[in-house]
Amino acid sequence: MELLFTICGRAGSKGIKDKNIKNFLDKPLALYSLSVIDLYLKNSDYSADIVLNTDSEGLIDIFDNNSLCSVDVVKRLAELSGDKVAKIDVIKNSWEEMEKRLNKNYDLIIDLDITSPLRTVDDLNNMIELKLNSDYDLIFSVTDSRRNPYFNMVKKTDNGYDRVIPSNFNTRQEAPEIYDMNASIYVYSREFLEKNIGLFDGKCGIYKMFDTGILDLDHENDLFLMEVIAKYLFENNDEFGEVYNNI
Repeated sequence: MELLFTICGRAGSKGIKDKNIKNFLDKPLALYSLSVIDLYLKNSDYSADIVLNTDSEGLIDIFDNNSLCSVDVVKRLAELSGDKVAKIDVIKNSWEEMEKRLNKNYDLIIDLDITSPLRTVDDLNNMIELKLNSDYDLIFSVTDSRRNPYFNMVKKTDNGYDRVIPSNFNTRQEAPEIYDMNASIYVYSREFLEKNIGLFDGKCGIYKMFDTGILDLDHENDLFLMEVIAKYLFENNDEFGEVYNNI
């Protein structure tokens, strides 16, 4: 079994300046993803490579000087550096370049997002095994949603505000189960990426992770709040703590 782990990050950021090269609780934010991979590989029989796709020299320096794992670098293509580029296109470019560079055929491509540092080794292991034992084209991580578009989410209409999805549900329990994509881990089959189609054009599966508040790192306050949550988890939960202590 050949695995390829991808970590993707652009230079700069509009919401949080130089987000991908910032420290998170005094350690490089980007290395939390690498730490989980490192811990996973220490107890795995699968062969794996790790690739960083970036146009950031600062991010390359962080990975070049890490003490965890060897990481290949694929320089981000100019046409993949824009704000509106789908991340799956960057992952495909990473996979294609690594197969060409190392003359390999990867069975699974696993992407870990830099800005989602709160994950455990079990999360990664469980998602890989779920993908291997299912017929899903891809699996992505989620958490239970705190809001439901059938019940307590509204949108602006020509006649004021109405539910996002029209319904007659009077309680949350009546509405369909809804999940938040927490942009933490994605596991793709090679065959799916070869089709060159959109994320939801394949058969998607989910893996539910521990709910840490679904904080997207888009503003400085998000970073502060996530550090508060992370500090508590690192100090009181061994599974989260080992990721921090491994860096």
